[in-house]
Amino acid sequence: MGTPSDTTAVKALIFDVFGTVVDWRTSLITDFMWWGKGRGISADWTALVDGWRGMYVASMQDVREHPERGYVMLDELHRRSLEKLVEKFSIKGLTEADLDHLTKGWHRLNPWPDSVAGLTRLKTKFVISPLSNGNVALLTNMAKFAGLPWDLIMSAELFEHYKPDPETYLGAAKLLGLKPEQVMMVAAHNGDLAAAQKYGLKTAFVARPTEYGPLQKVDFEATGAWDIVAKDFGGIADRLGC
Repeated sequence: MGTPSDTTAVKALIFDVFGTVVDWRTSLITDFMWWGKGRGISADWTALVDGWRGMYVASMQDVREHPERGYVMLDELHRRSLEKLVEKFSIKGLTEADLDHLTKGWHRLNPWPDSVAGLTRLKTKFVISPLSNGNVALLTNMAKFAGLPWDLIMSAELFEHYKPDPETYLGAAKLLGLKPEQVMMVAAHNGDLAAAQKYGLKTAFVARPTEYGPLQKVDFEATGAWDIVAKDFGGIADRLGC
């Protein structure tokens, strides 16, 4: 057995996506502001986006607590949350096509400046894939939009479980034909890494201190004994010899 920071057995890197690979907040606010201007629809898009993300964890927890209803993918959860927020903020005049366009905003997210170059370096030596609560179509469309060079797309939808359920981390390792310790979870969220580590995966933390803008309360720095702590994906590539 290696030491906790021994990463020599790692064959694949799997990535949290929202906040770790892409800047969801700035992307959505900018997208919706320009779209709203073009459609003549005014709204506090910043408050809408922050409120939307604020409903994210609770919406997945509801799925977790009601297995009898079956798994509900993230596009559908996003849509349900959006409908509540449109009512709350009294945004008028939205058509079905508009609601669909806004929901699919989560498919059109821009990467952080270091993401594509860092992933491209890491891909030279490792299998790279998302392990995200986003559904497969969302992650696939996002990869096309943002130029993310994944080897494959792994999503909570494949396991019908949301992170941090063990089925996601262990299911990803199994799909790759690897042992958990041969897989490294990369995230900007200490909680995601704590779960991955608990189930035997290696861990890498990269800080994204502006993910939530002025609302950021946690994850300014690593708070666990992670195998790698880096300032960006290039730093992870440096540590792993890419």
